[in-house]
Amino acid sequence: MPRPTQTITLPILPLPPGAVLLPGVIQRISVSSLRPDVASLLAAVYTRAAAASTSSSKSGPSGRIDTIPIACLPLASPLINYKGQQLLLQKEDSPSTPPPKIDPSKATKNDLFPYGVDAKITGIEGRGTGEFTLLVEGICRVKLEKAWTNTERGFLEGRVIDLVDDATELEKGGVVLQELFNHLKMLSRELVAILRLTAMLPRSGQQGLSPLLARRLDLFITRQKQPGALADFMANIVEASYEEKLMVLAAVEVKVRVQRVIDLLDRQVNGLKRGIKITAISTTGSGMFPFLDKGKEEEERERFRRGGTIVPVKGGLPGVGGLPGMFSGGQQPKGMIGGGGQDGEDQEPNEIEELAKRLEAAKLSPEAAKVAERELKRLKKIHPAQAEYAVTRTYLETLAEIPWTVTTDDRLGPHTLPRARKQLDEDHYGLEKVKKRLLEYLAVLRLKQSVNEEVDKEIKKVEEELGAASAHSDTKEAEEAAEKAADATTALEEKIKANSAKVEILRSKRMVDKSPILLLVGPPGVGKTSLARSVATALGRKFHRISLGGVRDEAEIRGHRRTYVAAMPGLIVQGLKKVGVANPVVLLDEIDKIGGSNHHGDPSAAMLEVLDPEQNHNFVDHYINIPIDLSKVMFIATANSLDTIPAPLLDRMETIYIPGYTTLEKRHIAMQHLVPKQIRVNGLREEQVVFTEEVVGRIIESYTREAGVRNLEREIGSVLRGKAVEYADAKDAGHPEKYNPVLTVDDLERFLGIEKFEEEIAEKTSRPGIVTGLVAYSSGGNGSILFIEVADMPGSGRLQLTGKLGDVLKESVEVALTWVKANAYELGLTQNPGEDIMKGRSIHVHCPSGSIPKDGPSSGIAQAVAMVSLFSGRAVPPTMAMTGEISLRGRVTAVGGIKEKLIGALRAGVKIVLLPAQNRKDVKDLPQEVKDGLEIVHVEHIWEAIRFVWPDAEWPVDRKGVAVQSRL
Repeated sequence: MPRPTQTITLPILPLPPGAVLLPGVIQRISVSSLRPDVASLLAAVYTRAAAASTSSSKSGPSGRIDTIPIACLPLASPLINYKGQQLLLQKEDSPSTPPPKIDPSKATKNDLFPYGVDAKITGIEGRGTGEFTLLVEGICRVKLEKAWTNTERGFLEGRVIDLVDDATELEKGGVVLQELFNHLKMLSRELVAILRLTAMLPRSGQQGLSPLLARRLDLFITRQKQPGALADFMANIVEASYEEKLMVLAAVEVKVRVQRVIDLLDRQVNGLKRGIKITAISTTGSGMFPFLDKGKEEEERERFRRGGTIVPVKGGLPGVGGLPGMFSGGQQPKGMIGGGGQDGEDQEPNEIEELAKRLEAAKLSPEAAKVAERELKRLKKIHPAQAEYAVTRTYLETLAEIPWTVTTDDRLGPHTLPRARKQLDEDHYGLEKVKKRLLEYLAVLRLKQSVNEEVDKEIKKVEEELGAASAHSDTKEAEEAAEKAADATTALEEKIKANSAKVEILRSKRMVDKSPILLLVGPPGVGKTSLARSVATALGRKFHRISLGGVRDEAEIRGHRRTYVAAMPGLIVQGLKKVGVANPVVLLDEIDKIGGSNHHGDPSAAMLEVLDPEQNHNFVDHYINIPIDLSKVMFIATANSLDTIPAPLLDRMETIYIPGYTTLEKRHIAMQHLVPKQIRVNGLREEQVVFTEEVVGRIIESYTREAGVRNLEREIGSVLRGKAVEYADAKDAGHPEKYNPVLTVDDLERFLGIEKFEEEIAEKTSRPGIVTGLVAYSSGGNGSILFIEVADMPGSGRLQLTGKLGDVLKESVEVALTWVKANAYELGLTQNPGEDIMKGRSIHVHCPSGSIPKDGPSSGIAQAVAMVSLFSGRAVPPTMAMTGEISLRGRVTAVGGIKEKLIGALRAGVKIVLLPAQNRKDVKDLPQEVKDGLEIVHVEHIWEAIRFVWPDAEWPVDRKGVAVQSRL
């Protein structure tokens, strides 16, 4: 951070419109006869210089005006505030905003930008026409505190604060500033190189640099040690608008200033690259170092090939000009070219040597080390200006960044499983199957580590015996006679050979860990992604997420081949580079949405090698082209559906289905996690809002119908924002005691509007033809009751269905009607077996909530009981519900969604539920609250259901005896 050194009063020179002077830069300022304030300011400067000369010693300055400081301030812009921040964003390609139309000679403090430079006048050039040019050199930044007009002399004066950059800023800035400084240097040299190349391409439309000026600029950039000074210098060169230069001038912090200049350089470099296509550049003859003699030219050419810098010639080079705003009259920034220093002083480290050290530190695999050595030798022979130099260097840097052997030590110990179980329980409620599988993996990993530790102890013991035997043999050989030495050596060799074989056998007993490849399948919002993150936390490993949704190119998985322009590794290798270890937890998100086969290849087929435990220890990325071991990576994939995942890819993953949360689970998640989180997000404290389970339950049942909890969290957030408004209003009005923190069910309509979903409630009265069925919504997580209404009327035996029923549900109604018609005599609905119960009548089957689509094979038993109830005139108890499909023989078959259905039934006030006998296993997973609140009856045949519904009724079939039901 620049430090304010002193507050001084200086004459102020308002710069012409569009001109910005930066520290360390010399600039020409044209002054016309319409600027009387400049003439007055120059007169005052000459007067002060003469006074300083009179009062000084003979060795001091003799009337030199460059010893008198002035303040140069640019005109303010309406798009930049007084802090140097942009007020109105412009499009990148829009023309620069013209400077404000202000007469500098009449400028006041409000017309001036609050930041400028402490400068000195280094020269005056007259033209003989009443106009002249000032040569002004910026010294350091200043901030304007106060300005006034000197009425006697007619120019502005002001009190300013000098802001001098700290010489040790680079050391204090740490790694971040060093990286920014290196990036600034790289872009600066790249811009100079491109401008130099444009001079060789006259039809490119760009103004180029002469070779001599380009070399001097490159050396100046290389030798610069102050990031702030280099940023100011490059801001004067780069193409930038008036406002952008003002923002650089106002960037007092060096990090901010360097970042802003980097953005400007990056924009211009990319623009020049788009306009110029470079195929190859070769340097021959003596054109590379024309200012050196032949002997030194060969020496410098070899030094340049090795990645070093050019050593400047003693005495410097002739002054050059031609770059607007940079050099004037032979003036140039101090230190741009070495003049009297020693050869090679302040050179950058050899980049190739640093790259070799990085490759050695990366501990490459044997095959990778062989390739890296070969490519490094090629790199030393390639000229840095050639395109292949950058390609090879980037490839080697990528090899150095891949974690070949670096791993994270797993937290495996006596407390591993309890700690992991606690971590998973804290982060997620329910999901017992997933937690069980992850704990199994941890237990296996722990046991394997124990076995390996025992094997390592035995190996160490054998190796110690080998060492002791060798030492003992050396002593013996020194003591024994020469004729026995050969026999001792032979015995030792045999012992060493036997022990070596034993070591190899022990090493083969080491257990290698192959991380599982899990696939979490479930609806959106159930916590699949966050569960993978919790796994990484429980294991103590690094976590990386790869989104596969929309990936259509095989090269995004396997990488691009190095022969292509802008080639890069695939997503897998990039992920390993980012985490920096070889055993992270990698989440392959939305694997069901990955693209299929097309003209870019088949990315789903490319995933086969990644997710195959038998192959991924030798995964080959097209860019790296070296086998990489992925067997230590724990891959966790997520998907919403299995339908779009190819069968071979699905076969390589262990599928774990995560169903939607039930209402009870959502209530627990909301009370334990969502409500506290949203209270913090909305700026409230826990005592300022009181959520009850009744309120959360109403939000779940009446305002959301989803498998996960995303919409539930949004609705809770809406309620809390409403309470935040109420609390803020009461607090601002000075009556915080009027605020009621307790949230009631009646308040929900004010915050969330009318209820979006109406919950079915069991009726209190019953009538024939109405039965309560059970339904589980396709969105998952929620279940409820569904009334089935059957009515008859005179007609011709027609069956009418309404309520937006699906094809499967329609077929269930037809099967139920067929069974009732076939068993009408046994049910006592007809007088003789040959009579048609539908003769002279038609029936209408309806399911309420007609706007909601309904389908699924689970209402057959309810349809049959409803028809029997209608034809017999017997009502079904209103607190009894049933679910199950029937066959034409009357058998009741199993259905799904038992957990959601029974929770919905308990919530709706149902007391008794009839389930298929085949669903006994599903009842075991029910919450204890549901088991205690419902009487569950299992039936295998429709007759069992009918006898249970009407236990006091007599049926003709009972007098004849029940026939044996076929199980075939």
